[in-house]
Amino acid sequence: MRTKIVAGNWKMNKTASEAASLIEGIKKEVAGITNVEVIVCPPFTDLKDAAAACAGSNVKLGAQNIHWEANGAYTGEISASMLKDLGVTHVIIGHSERRQYFGETDETVNKRTKAALDAGLVPLVCVGETLQERDGGQMEAVVIRQTKAGLAGLDISKVVIAYEPVWAIGTGRTATPEQAQEVHALIRRTLAEIAGKAVADTVRIQYGGSMKPDNAKELMSQPDIDGGLIGGAALKADTFAAIVKAGV
Repeated sequence: MRTKIVAGNWKMNKTASEAASLIEGIKKEVAGITNVEVIVCPPFTDLKDAAAACAGSNVKLGAQNIHWEANGAYTGEISASMLKDLGVTHVIIGHSERRQYFGETDETVNKRTKAALDAGLVPLVCVGETLQERDGGQMEAVVIRQTKAGLAGLDISKVVIAYEPVWAIGTGRTATPEQAQEVHALIRRTLAEIAGKAVADTVRIQYGGSMKPDNAKELMSQPDIDGGLIGGAALKADTFAAIVKAGV
């Protein structure tokens, strides 16, 4: 039985003081929930205050990116040891916005994921097709390629996958639970090709396509959907907590 996992990706939102306040609200809402793993992923500038706010609670701390080198001349980047020193346990890698705006590739996703695993961090590795790719009948090829290339040579038993249907984010089009399940099942079959069915069956696959309180329960009831990577709905304690509770 895979433990559900709900992570809030705050993107470029919330100052450090706002982060602490939001986490205090989330903590009250999700206190006592033990069968859903709860993670908040604020911007780098919030991590120290967020770690203090998360301390002693069931809310874990994630970051939104990581560099593959331990240190060096990489202006604007953050290393695994820097994240661990702040109390980070999880890290988002290869988000569609990183791929779209900042040149992230399957190769750099692989390198960043390796760095996270080597440091004992849990990578939340994002895959998903764009609107053009889906309408062009390329969904399967894109998702399989991103999954295989992003995880090549790595121990996938310690990885969480997040499926982002990029075509359903901000386009007015919505992925149905059945459409989401179809791709989650495809990802799990791909993981089985990489590491065998026994391992693939233990890997958690989150859904990252505008999960909200009103659709979270139906989505997470699908056999291969093990939680959510939450964007806008993670910026309010009550809506984020409602999604967490939908996974209980």
